[in-house]
Amino acid sequence: MAQQKKDIRALTKEQLRTFFEKQGDKAFRGNQVYEWLWSKGAHSFEDMTNVSLETRELLAENFVINHIKVDTMQRSSDGTVKNAVRLYDGLIVESVLIPTANRTTACVSSQVGCSLDCKFCATSRLKRMRNLNPDEIYDQVIAIDNESRLYFDRPLSNIVFMGMGEPLMNYNNVIKAIDKITSPEGLGMSPKRIVVSTSGVPKIIKKMADDAVKFNLAVSLHSAIDEVRTEIMPFNEHFPLADLRESLEYWYAKTERKITYEYVVWKGINDRQKDIDALVQFCKYVPCKVNIIEYNPIDDGQFQQADNQAIEDYIYHLEKNRIVVNVRRSRGKDIDAACGQLANKS
Repeated sequence: MAQQKKDIRALTKEQLRTFFEKQGDKAFRGNQVYEWLWSKGAHSFEDMTNVSLETRELLAENFVINHIKVDTMQRSSDGTVKNAVRLYDGLIVESVLIPTANRTTACVSSQVGCSLDCKFCATSRLKRMRNLNPDEIYDQVIAIDNESRLYFDRPLSNIVFMGMGEPLMNYNNVIKAIDKITSPEGLGMSPKRIVVSTSGVPKIIKKMADDAVKFNLAVSLHSAIDEVRTEIMPFNEHFPLADLRESLEYWYAKTERKITYEYVVWKGINDRQKDIDALVQFCKYVPCKVNIIEYNPIDDGQFQQADNQAIEDYIYHLEKNRIVVNVRRSRGKDIDAACGQLANKS
């Protein structure tokens, strides 16, 4: 059965070279195949046109390429593109292409469903079914790069791990995918153009710092008061703000890279002056900037976008304390492609 064969993309280049040597072939054949798999994004062994038919048949006998398929693609009135991506086992995740005047950003998923339980996010209601493999993450990026070239006549410029799942709960595979994305043998993209967004897993944030990763870190914060944060993000009970703060201080000491806090303001939840004061204080621990994100309802009405005055109050007090703040308007709302809306309705 095909499914029992090993996915060839789980092999390193050295393992591929060894495989060919054991078959009595030349080791460089492994380099050729590796280039097809990663730089050229081959979907099948048939695509490998400069490899002999005999070699392609040998590969097909021993391996599979569990490539993703874009099941459905939707285009928003604002240019945003959402892909429903079918994995080799039939499960589906979603990824999004977000175009602006001078960049195109891929928002990619790292898990089928999510390990965490944020009440305001549609994805968390799916629960985690499994982690994505490195090649499945990489394939999402390739698909969006192709769409960026097709629809906007330019290559993908940025990647954010803000799709389905908690990236730090799939840390090893996310790191392997980023290694491929940034490698000259993959997409050759600068790690400075990649943001990994986490709801805050202190132990893994420290591990990232120890691993000297080169990408940027964003934290989905939404409240700097433990009781409020636990109410909207129940896992905060296990990873309280004091632990998160310590891990972020550790990150900055090791990397000297600013942190971005993602922050949604909801009516009656975190729109009081004491919420603002707590955020201002939290921002003083580590050099950072704040992105205030427009909320996108997920049907039940428990969470509602705060009044404009509350947003203005946040901006005023953050700027008064010399904290950089941006307001991010959501893209792709009409196709459920905006922050917090990815829920596989397809």
